[in-house]
Amino acid sequence: MAVPSVQLPSGAKMPVLGLGTWKSKPGEVTEAVKAAIDAGYRHIDCAFVYGNENEVGAGLKAKFDEGVIKREDIFITSKIWNTFHHPDDVEGAVRKSLTGLGVDYLDLYLIHWPMAYKRGPEMFPKDADGKFIREEIPFTDTWKALEACVEDGLLKNIGLSNFNSKQIQAVIDIAKVKPSVLQVECHPYLNQKQLLQFAQEKGLVFTAYSPLGSPDRPWAKPEDPSIMEDPKLKPIADKYGKSVAQVLIRWGVQRDTIVIPKSVTPARIRQNLDVFDFALTDEEMVVIDGFNIPYRACHLDWVNFMPDWPFHEPF
Repeated sequence: MAVPSVQLPSGAKMPVLGLGTWKSKPGEVTEAVKAAIDAGYRHIDCAFVYGNENEVGAGLKAKFDEGVIKREDIFITSKIWNTFHHPDDVEGAVRKSLTGLGVDYLDLYLIHWPMAYKRGPEMFPKDADGKFIREEIPFTDTWKALEACVEDGLLKNIGLSNFNSKQIQAVIDIAKVKPSVLQVECHPYLNQKQLLQFAQEKGLVFTAYSPLGSPDRPWAKPEDPSIMEDPKLKPIADKYGKSVAQVLIRWGVQRDTIVIPKSVTPARIRQNLDVFDFALTDEEMVVIDGFNIPYRACHLDWVNFMPDWPFHEPF
């Protein structure tokens, strides 16, 4: 099944549905990537901090070696982690991801979060009291170093993840290479209507991560809202002979957003792709939009003392 694509300002085509790889356990991701490519996925979303780019790379290599895909057939995204924001560390971080993934360029590379953590080998640097240690590095300096990686051919497109509207504008104001993509949490309990409109007005393609509400996030509590269990979605899913997950993915696609559900189960990987043979009505889209609480699953409240924590702003 061919997945529709959107064109980025560079001319690159980015498939509107991709495989997310966050929270996949060691040993699961290689097979998930292979299953996804066999099912027709041509977009894989990665990040250095997920700790599994070597496994993603093994899955890609298997499919390159089998001749199922060539490098230019697949769109690969990765992200720079918070400890690598210093301009001197940026190219090295890019090259670490390239090595892990076994490729010589990335189609898209994002600043994962606007906050800079203390430089060094520790991914989650904390002081003696267990408080995260920040570093004074403007994300605009990180952006300029990423632009140099575009000029060198290591990166085809660059963008932002988890940035608010003011932070996006700050990057646009200094950018020689404009950000092409914004990736943020987005599902009906957090419909991101204002941020989506802002991003689209600025010419950014909007990618929705955790489109199913990230029920398996490590810090989930039993009392947290769960979009997958919302009883109002079941009748809509039943009407189309689809799952609740497929309705959620379809809702994202119909809003002109790119959706990157994560799964390691081959049957579910295939099912998540099977959303292009039905369309929600305008009325159903409005109903699902109305679920907005808003509820943010990936809040990173433990670093909300940092000035660049993005959720200080309304959107």
